[in-house]
Amino acid sequence: MILLEDKRAPPPPYPASESSPIRQTGNGPKLSDLPPNILLHIVEATFPPYIPVDGLAGQRRTLYWLTVSLRLVNRSLYMASMHILRSTYFEAYTSLVKSPYTSDPFPTGSAGAGSDTDSHVLPPIQSIQREAEVFDLFIALKTREDVWLDDSELHLRNEDGLNDLFAVMQPRRRIEDLLRYYGLRYGFITLSDSPARRQRAIPFSYLTVSFSPRKVGVLLLTPAVSRTPQRRTVIAECIRDRDEILEISAKKLAKALGRYIHDTR
Repeated sequence: MILLEDKRAPPPPYPASESSPIRQTGNGPKLSDLPPNILLHIVEATFPPYIPVDGLAGQRRTLYWLTVSLRLVNRSLYMASMHILRSTYFEAYTSLVKSPYTSDPFPTGSAGAGSDTDSHVLPPIQSIQREAEVFDLFIALKTREDVWLDDSELHLRNEDGLNDLFAVMQPRRRIEDLLRYYGLRYGFITLSDSPARRQRAIPFSYLTVSFSPRKVGVLLLTPAVSRTPQRRTVIAECIRDRDEILEISAKKLAKALGRYIHDTR
């Protein structure tokens, strides 16, 4: 055995600092730390290439995976996934809106009217438009139905689910958004829950709408207190024609709500 007298010193230990190549578990860079445009590009790269034999089944399976798995990981992946899902299914959603109903789940404006001076900040993943909830439910239903139909020709589409969305939920949420728009313009609806604003207007979070082809109404939600459950009280109603567009129904409902507020305050 030959012993080398000229031995090199062992390498120094890595310092426990941010520049150390060895990091503790959980402290390293995360996928969600990437800029949104790069993260969106990575999510788009998960789609398989088009295969003529398979058709678009692989694309639809990826869209289903975005819906039930990837978007639930964290906020950044939720926003990237929903950007792809909403842009993919927006045309299909609007094509199913029943005439004479209208749709606008993502308006270009912020709150719809600039009459509410109080700041109203929403999380980035939450939209002030209540119709956006219907759109997201449609995406969840559509992605599941498409994949199940690809897996089996015996699968029957859930026509009742689509009918519930577009015959009741979509026009009701659309009228709520329009009611918020007119209420902010006229000054009797506020986006703030502060006591000062509540003396002059009703917070929009306390209002909901009942809808039928012949009648619409505004319901005031009374929060649950102690053992008293939450209550819904009809405070304004108006009759609508079956072929009446939602904008006219919402304007009539807003005027009826204004009369209620004028009489009670």
